Amino acid sequence: MNEIKGMIEGHLSDLGFSHFGFSSLSKPLSFEFYESWIKEGLHGDMQYLEDHAPIKQTPQKKWPRAQSALVFAIPYYPHPESKKDFPLKSARVSLYAQGFDYHFWFKERMQKLCSLLQTQFPEEEFIAFTDSSPVLERDLAKRAGLGWVGKNTCLIHPKKGSLFFIGEIYTSLQMETELAPLPDFCGTCTRCIEACPTGALIEPHKMDARKCISYLTIESRTVPPVELREKIGDWFFGCDICQTVCPWNQKIFKGQLATEPILALNDEQSNSLTEDLRYILTSSGKRLEKDFWGTPLARAGSFGLKRNALVVVGNKQISCLKNEVESLVNHERLGELATWALSRLS
Repeated sequence: MNEIKGMIEGHLSDLGFSHFGFSSLSKPLSFEFYESWIKEGLHGDMQYLEDHAPIKQTPQKKWPRAQSALVFAIPYYPHPESKKDFPLKSARVSLYAQGFDYHFWFKERMQKLCSLLQTQFPEEEFIAFTDSSPVLERDLAKRAGLGWVGKNTCLIHPKKGSLFFIGEIYTSLQMETELAPLPDFCGTCTRCIEACPTGALIEPHKMDARKCISYLTIESRTVPPVELREKIGDWFFGCDICQTVCPWNQKIFKGQLATEPILALNDEQSNSLTEDLRYILTSSGKRLEKDFWGTPLARAGSFGLKRNALVVVGNKQISCLKNEVESLVNHERLGELATWALSRLS
């Protein structure tokens, strides 16, 4: 085990990883909570979360040789894989999404490590994952000593904060962590719960995804309910508020993180935002697909991007985009939302 640790530590900084650990692939500590969360329907339309539950409970059902997991963290602020020609200049996008999609480059880095490990241990198996696979990542990361799960449901490390991706390498090697899970250092703090604009954090450590701005602007394939639209504010894609208000992130990033529900913009920024939204509302699906290829925003698709633009136009009351909004009033899926946005403009 020391041999593996030494080898990984030798490549850690080269690959951009901030910290790592390992854990056996025994039954997840939080699986009963996960099952209960699914049964309550708090996962929204993310049916895959329910479908993948048996594999998350027993990974060997899909990967028979898997015995342990190496778990890695890599910071995304500032973004390690920025995109110079990112299509948006001022639209409010979650910090993790302001560059190339981590599903590609993060997994590629872990696969490099897999190759190195395979050379050292040719009889063993090494498989890399990001969160697109049926893995209870935060549970594994907690067991591997990478942090504790905060009241905002994110993994938090006292010296790294929570603005990092998590990835795993499943291996046939038998490894047991030498560390006890980090204690929960949230204490009596409830800033994340109080700051959530939509009330998605219904209690400590428990989120109703159906109310989460990130779900509503990324995962959802429908328009948001009327009662939540105004609460989305100016978020075009994703949301960071429950993380940026966290004292651990504030301590580490020293005032660099925006915590406002709606950002105050100067004239230049307002004009830039208007142009971002005009571009989204008037572009064809093919152009949007081409322009956002390789970024997390591609996940929302043309429908999701235009939906999000309509919500922001309505909430920011950008009346100079009235014509662009009117052009979508008869849209089969976006018509009702466009009508709502128009009502906000008048």
